[in-house]
Amino acid sequence: MAPRRSSFLADFKAFINKGNVVELAVAVVIAGAFGKVVHAVTRLAEALDRKGL
Repeated sequence: MAPRRSSFLADFKAFINKGNVVELAVAVVIAGAFGKVVHAVTRLAEALDRKGL
C-alpha cells in the first residue's frame, strides 16, 4: 500500500480552508474571552457585596 501523505495533506488543507472550521475556531476564542469577562465581573460584584456597597 503506497503512502498517501501528499493527498492527505492536500485534503486536510482543503478542509481547514473551509469557512466553517475557521468560524468555529474564532467562536471558541470569543467564548473563552467572554467567560473570563463574566468571571471578572462576578468577582467584582461579590467583592462589592462583601463591602456593603
